Amino acid sequence: MFEFAFSGLRSGLRGKSFHAVFLLGVLMIAIAYLSGFFSPRQPQTVALDVGFSGIRFSLVLLNLFWVQELVAREIDRRVILFSLAYPVSRGAFLAGRFAAVLALSMLAAVVLGFLLLLAVLMVGGGYSQEFPLALGVPFWSTVAGLALDAAVVAAFALCIAALCTVSVLPLALGAAFAVAGKALGATVAYLSRGADGDEELVAAYHPVIDFIKWVLPDLSRLDWREWAMYQLAPSGEMVFWSVTMAVAYIVLLLVCASLLFARREFS
Repeated sequence: MFEFAFSGLRSGLRGKSFHAVFLLGVLMIAIAYLSGFFSPRQPQTVALDVGFSGIRFSLVLLNLFWVQELVAREIDRRVILFSLAYPVSRGAFLAGRFAAVLALSMLAAVVLGFLLLLAVLMVGGGYSQEFPLALGVPFWSTVAGLALDAAVVAAFALCIAALCTVSVLPLALGAAFAVAGKALGATVAYLSRGADGDEELVAAYHPVIDFIKWVLPDLSRLDWREWAMYQLAPSGEMVFWSVTMAVAYIVLLLVCASLLFARREFS
């Protein structure tokens, strides 16, 4: 397992997609810095909000590309046959690759977090905002939540890669999963409030959403940016159950991926 993790780390850092997406993340941090100048009253808050969105977008893309390169592409090119020649289980191979993706994702989250922190501090220009930011524990807790969000997406993509024969499918379905998981919470809240009085819409989609929310994780619960932006700390119970949901979903997906991969035949 550790050999697969170390080789995955080396391959992930050398990959062209990593360099491209990481540069995209740096560019989005620069956009966050520039966006602060469009708000004369709350420049740091606007920059922080845009920056958090940029970090989430970059981490999800990075995780998907790493899963595609370290698992899906190796299967597609039959390079994986050399890895499976070792006297280890296929589950150990997947666990090692997922550990590599997690390590790379945490490294990227820390670097992008520091860049965003620097951008937010620079955009203020000494201006005292009405709502001061919390750039300590709340800031890094939000970055950690976004990294955990991306880890759930990576576990889903890994499960798809263990099953499918098309190398690009984990990337495409993983992106759709990330969008759906992020939008689920807002959709449930909108329908629960009555959908602005549209009873037909509520009647048509509420049963479907009630079913989906038991299958799809609500990734919006891992976004705690209001804590850093407005010092509105989430309750400890909410954080606990959100993290528990994410970890349980990751474990379940890894078990499913291992079982599917163990029964897969390579010709």
